[in-house]
Amino acid sequence: MANPEKFDISPKKAAKINALIGRIDTIIEAAFEMERLYGKELKKVHPEYQESARNLIHYRALRSHDLNELQKGLRNMSMSRLARVQSHVLRSLYLNRAILKSFLGKEMKNSRKGVSYKKANRLLKTNAKTLLGYRSKGRRTRIMVTLPSEAANDYDLVKNMIAKGMNCARINCAHDDKQAWEKMIKHVRKASKQLKNKCKVAMDLAGPKIRTGPLVAGPRLRKLRLEKNDRGEIVQPLQILLSDQEVDTSGMPLLPLSGEDLQKLAIGDLLSFRDARNKKRKLKIIETHDNGLIAHCFKTTFLETGIELYTKKDKKEAIAKLGVIPTIEKPILLQKGDLLRLDREELAGESARHDAQGRLISVAHISSTEPEVFDDLKVGEPVLFDDGKMGGVIKSIQKEFAEIEIKHTAENGGKLRADKGMNFPLSKLSISGITQKDRLDLDFVVAHADVINLSFVNSPSDVRQLFNELKKRKAKSGLGVILKIETQRGFNKLTEILLAAMQLYPIGVMIARGDLAVECGWKNMGRVQMEILSFCQAAHVTDIWATQVLENLAKRGVPSRAEITDVVEAQQADCVMLNKGPFILDSIKLLDSILKS
Repeated sequence: MANPEKFDISPKKAAKINALIGRIDTIIEAAFEMERLYGKELKKVHPEYQESARNLIHYRALRSHDLNELQKGLRNMSMSRLARVQSHVLRSLYLNRAILKSFLGKEMKNSRKGVSYKKANRLLKTNAKTLLGYRSKGRRTRIMVTLPSEAANDYDLVKNMIAKGMNCARINCAHDDKQAWEKMIKHVRKASKQLKNKCKVAMDLAGPKIRTGPLVAGPRLRKLRLEKNDRGEIVQPLQILLSDQEVDTSGMPLLPLSGEDLQKLAIGDLLSFRDARNKKRKLKIIETHDNGLIAHCFKTTFLETGIELYTKKDKKEAIAKLGVIPTIEKPILLQKGDLLRLDREELAGESARHDAQGRLISVAHISSTEPEVFDDLKVGEPVLFDDGKMGGVIKSIQKEFAEIEIKHTAENGGKLRADKGMNFPLSKLSISGITQKDRLDLDFVVAHADVINLSFVNSPSDVRQLFNELKKRKAKSGLGVILKIETQRGFNKLTEILLAAMQLYPIGVMIARGDLAVECGWKNMGRVQMEILSFCQAAHVTDIWATQVLENLAKRGVPSRAEITDVVEAQQADCVMLNKGPFILDSIKLLDSILKS
């Protein structure tokens, strides 16, 4: 390079510049030292990730230093503050060092070590394309969508999802079965071909989700409550669904009738009956539905199994009879300060019981779906229920149960129900990332999916377990893996987890913000999700922004202002994931529009 321009710099200014150069040299030395420390792991990394893995280590070294003084000094000289160098750490350090040297009148020798910005950007784009397929025209961020159960029997729904912007269809192995999954995948492949818009298929292994166990069953009773105004007047009739299906996602109350009884009914029929309280009630059938008939209910009604329905034409002989009404779940009522017994054995949970004088007979109790956690719990550790809505501290641990003192709940007490998530943010749980169900599901997943989503990744050993299972099944080359980071432990071990995963190509990371927010604390969630994004960018690993994106819109048809802001933030990720809901097509359309604008 030609002789640099000479700057008129005072000795005091030169000393400050030399101090900045010294700080950068210290970070560069630390980067190479950390590269040596991770030598064994780096040797095992897939060839496609070699440079990326080293850049990840360099970023880890950068983050291990207090950068405040260095960044302040660089800012005062109108230079890059190293705030956005995640994907090209070493090259940026050397460049800043060379510029500082030039201020001192020395030749500006810029090292070519490390990944350049241009190459880093190319690696990020290539890796995202390899893992999740082509992006839609006009946006860089892809859209992943969880397929609802009806996608197995509704080809048009799947086709419309792809047409509106879905790039990757997610199937959750915690729901439905292999027959339904196969139908969903066939619909995705067929629609992709028809629309000439290839959509990949990602399948979630359920993983060891810790949930509350079953509760004591209540009566088989269904209350139909109508909306009323301030005067207590009914605003409009309640729409209900008469169906022979066990499950429906329309959001309407479902009343079970046999297929034979449904065929006897027609639009316009007025059905009269006496409800569970012996009150005279009526239903009017107004239209057909894919899963049965829609009827209007005009008054608050209590329904139970076996209620007979009559028409105006024949009041003596019932035209239909209600099928089995599901039992009402009796939630456990808990106040701050109450004791909750967590049972190792699967006992039906129930609220505390008291005698006629109000004296406590037995404390509230509930079981856990993963009794293995008892072996890892310690007194004093926190336990959170239902996405953190309720929480407590372990007071004692016995062979068959643990006692939890409730520390926070809703203002007037909370209700704990069955199948609600449980989190142990400070406990070192040893439960495996691969369950027996996952192993059974893997045979199907390996044969049909483009990408495997591994849930609850807490350590490199969870990743190695999956890779061993894939090796046993001789999984095809190019099968992608997405690691779901949803615990404090997984976040703390992110560098080691990434290096273990980078032995396979391609991989991605999903920021599963639901459990992660509970584990890390709501006040830390913003920082945590941004740090995960930063480490993924440093490793040139594809990242997915997930959980509760446009959830109000998907479930209720109207988005909140906070959700729109969240989507704007989500554009920093390579992919955004939507969950299923009755208004999922509207959600995909709006998300696609925002990401394009």
